[in-house]
Amino acid sequence: MDNLDEKLITLLRHNGRRSISDLALETATSRATVRARIERMEASGTIIGYTVILRADAVEEAVRGIMMIEIEGHVTDKVIRTLGGFQEISEIHSTNGRWDLIVELSASTLSNFDSVLRRIRLVPGITGSETSLLLSTSRSTKARL
Repeated sequence: MDNLDEKLITLLRHNGRRSISDLALETATSRATVRARIERMEASGTIIGYTVILRADAVEEAVRGIMMIEIEGHVTDKVIRTLGGFQEISEIHSTNGRWDLIVELSASTLSNFDSVLRRIRLVPGITGSETSLLLSTSRSTKARL
């Protein structure tokens, strides 16, 4: 990745909807060059997609929590892929120590939250878990994805 790729990624991080023409003007390169660079980064997997980033309080679920997960054997990647399909999970972190993964999740009600926890515990390879509800957030420096 060179300086042009890094500049394009920075611009797209701030606004993933910028046109090729705008990106070309901002980087002082041709539209064909910008298009080719973006297509190359998408094909190589450097850019894996585009998304909307919301203000942290724009879509607030009533029940939020952190779940620590223990995984059996060498199936961590498979478990992560499976958990990535849960719309209630906003983040998945690998960690060291007793727990293999920490996931942040949310639901609209306690009943729905409980249902999600049960579905997660049924994922093959998960051997143990511990969940803590998040009661309030005093400080957050990141937008919610």
